[in-house]
Amino acid sequence: MKLSLNKYYIFFAFVGWSLIFFLTLAGPKLFLNTKELTDERLILILAESMLCGLFAYLCSFIISLYIDYKVDLNKRFLKLLWPIILVFISTQIFYNFIIWPILGYASLLIKGEYVVANTVGKIYNVVYFATLFIIWLFIFLTIKIYHQLKKVQLKQLQLESSLRESQLNTLKGQINPHFMFNSLNNIRGLMLEDVGRARQMLTNLSETLRYSLTKSDVDSIALEDELEMVENYVEVSKIQFEKRLQFETDIDQESLNKQIPPMIIQMLVENAIKHGISNLKEGGKVSLSTMIEDNQLHIEVANSGTLQKSENSTQLGLQNIKKRLELLFGNDATFNLKEIENKVVATIKIPLT
Repeated sequence: MKLSLNKYYIFFAFVGWSLIFFLTLAGPKLFLNTKELTDERLILILAESMLCGLFAYLCSFIISLYIDYKVDLNKRFLKLLWPIILVFISTQIFYNFIIWPILGYASLLIKGEYVVANTVGKIYNVVYFATLFIIWLFIFLTIKIYHQLKKVQLKQLQLESSLRESQLNTLKGQINPHFMFNSLNNIRGLMLEDVGRARQMLTNLSETLRYSLTKSDVDSIALEDELEMVENYVEVSKIQFEKRLQFETDIDQESLNKQIPPMIIQMLVENAIKHGISNLKEGGKVSLSTMIEDNQLHIEVANSGTLQKSENSTQLGLQNIKKRLELLFGNDATFNLKEIENKVVATIKIPLT
């Protein structure tokens, strides 16, 4: 919506111009004049102030329309200033050329005589009207620029929100494709040995896929729902690692209904298995624990092994976790990865609202 066509602006601009001319033109003649005013003189004073206010509003409306439709406030200052000055001067000439005949005819209708203002009066009113228009123009441009800045800020926030949503959607549900291929191949081999277990693994794998697809459009889920998905993921992984992979949990019951980003625990467990257990010939243990402390949800995943960066590792999973926490919680959530007594410990702290 253009500011000049905004119904609230039109109302306040019209009332403002009317009040200004009533107070500055009619006011002194009505309240400071010691002589008694005739009815004709009173009506003429009110008519002059009303006509001046109405015509001033119409001229300001023309300028405001020109600025709204023809002036680009994003241009450099000088390129922006000259068109406004030219239209302002043109409007002033038009105003002062038309207003005196109008006031003369108003006098003729009310008093029966056509009154012509003297040169000194006209010069004084040129300066007076120009000053009022400059003040109005400053106010109008201030409001216009303010609304434009707010619009730019709104667009920027919408863009940031859209970008944030796009980034989150990209980061959600990134199950390692190698895990899928390996799982399917392992299940195919398991069918020759244990059909019942192979069927169960297919169920676990399908539940893992379903979770990844259905939860990709939400920013948070209950912890207990994530734990169910993690159990399915670990069961499928055990086809490959068999007894080399041990998994245990220590879950605070109060944390089960707390909201967390989907897939975030799965990524911690996947990272622990891929970069920890798979590098140990004898295998090892992955432990998951949660607790609530200092109004924060603590999630910890520890695995046997040492903290070392593989040459072929892109650390995509860890970067994914950090980025998602940053997008969702800013600096209020933390992620740490460290080695403690031959164990790699990943810790996430999420604020509770």
